[in-house]
Amino acid sequence: MWVWEHHLMSPPDWRRAARLALPADAQLTGFSRLQELGLDEGPVFPLHFVVARDHHVRIDGITLHRTDRMPPLDDVGVTPAAAFIAVCAESTVMTAACIGDWLLHRRHMGLAEVRELAQHERWRAGAVEALWIGRYLDAAARSIAESRWRMRLAFAGLPAPAVNAPILDRSGAQVAIGDLAYLRWRTVAEYEGEQHQRDRAQYLTDITRYGDFRDLGLDYVQLTRETPAVNGVLAVYRALRANGYAGPPPAFGARWRSLGAPLSRVARSGAWSTHQAADHVDGAPQDRAIG
Repeated sequence: MWVWEHHLMSPPDWRRAARLALPADAQLTGFSRLQELGLDEGPVFPLHFVVARDHHVRIDGITLHRTDRMPPLDDVGVTPAAAFIAVCAESTVMTAACIGDWLLHRRHMGLAEVRELAQHERWRAGAVEALWIGRYLDAAARSIAESRWRMRLAFAGLPAPAVNAPILDRSGAQVAIGDLAYLRWRTVAEYEGEQHQRDRAQYLTDITRYGDFRDLGLDYVQLTRETPAVNGVLAVYRALRANGYAGPPPAFGARWRSLGAPLSRVARSGAWSTHQAADHVDGAPQDRAIG
């Protein structure tokens, strides 16, 4: 492939170039396949492709995997569900959860689809890991940042929040969406992304939303990219305690540290049984009025 010497190659350009350099039956997989969907997580290189035969090729920046049987395909490469399973084989617990949420929320895959594929092909790299992390995924998370914070809260031992829960006033009208809501304890954790600082309209919307929270007697904790993970979890815990939560304080031991560990190691260790998965234990009906 030849390009103009001043052309700055983008990740999509590199993926297109790789297709031209590889055999026609090589299919995009792993992080490369998911980045084709717009995912901004994981390494861009090496580019990942797979063939269902014994074919060897050495090209800088490309990894060509070989498999006995090709996973399900679509018109781009392997399906997003199959690519997610491949990613689970080489991701941390946190990364796999964030990517899984991202794919589910955008309907690029379904949880039942992942489970069926992983159970049917348990021999495939990432299948056991995908089944394990599937218990912790939440399609309601709209952003990677929301996924990170909900996983931190759950893996520190706090109740799992309801993600993007509608907040209703006394008349039953929706006044806001709570990023990470504990309605039983009248507490909401809100992630403030960069757009909240740059966008004047978003800034004014935030002021109104927080005023609504105060009017309804809701405590709220503001989290940012710069908020240290432990500090953010402790801030949410203090707000919960102030509003009647009587459960144990967060713990920052082995389970917490596992968020940064390879998913393959954690999943195959048998750590934490299914009943400890991040269920919504808030218990407050999502359509209930606050106040």
